[in-house]
Amino acid sequence: MSANGDVVLRVDGLRLQRGERVILDGVSLEIGRGELVAVMGPSGSGKTTILRAAAGLEAFQSGRIDVDGVALTGGAPTSTPVLRELRRKVGMVFQFHCLFEHLSAIQNVCLAPVHAHGVAPAAARARGLELLHAFGVEHRAAALPRQLSGGEAQRVAIARALARGPQVVLLDEPFSALDRELRVQLVELVRGVVRDLGVPVVHVTHSEDEARALADRVVKMAAGRIVAQGTPAEVLR
Repeated sequence: MSANGDVVLRVDGLRLQRGERVILDGVSLEIGRGELVAVMGPSGSGKTTILRAAAGLEAFQSGRIDVDGVALTGGAPTSTPVLRELRRKVGMVFQFHCLFEHLSAIQNVCLAPVHAHGVAPAAARARGLELLHAFGVEHRAAALPRQLSGGEAQRVAIARALARGPQVVLLDEPFSALDRELRVQLVELVRGVVRDLGVPVVHVTHSEDEARALADRVVKMAAGRIVAQGTPAEVLR
């Protein structure tokens, strides 16, 4: 349960199957405004599937997800307007940066605000440069993705996720391909930026170092269920 009374993301009784295989078995979770939560567990425990369901990328059989007032119900189709509103409220960053290879860093960051959300190009560019500066890559604004290092590309991807002004950011192991020292540095940087913005983050990771550096709360999963949660000191012993 979130210690913050202002809940932004609420997952209630989430059950998801693929064929006969149960991926999520009655998961309930609350994320408060400004809270930083790490979700951990072995491969196949359902960590990433929670993020995909919350972002409207995967249907589920039963339960309910509420993201800042936008509700998804298990077993029921989700309308296009609801999905559109959901994706305004959720920013997601994947293991691979998924930047458009033919666009520069700043163009990637500005694309959704301008073309999906109607932000004026000048305002979107100004905000995009602010975010790139916050992540230490403003000097790479004109670079194409292939010209960026792995760490730079992931920082641009996170800036892109934040540029739309989401109510919650979902991180699916975005630093897993980086070396340990750089991973921890970037996680600490992300913590500082999102803390300043007051945006809650749900971060799926296998790394205890990342969880300790980022999270206020750690949620541990196994076999599609939450088996433990608490502060990093309580859970990561």
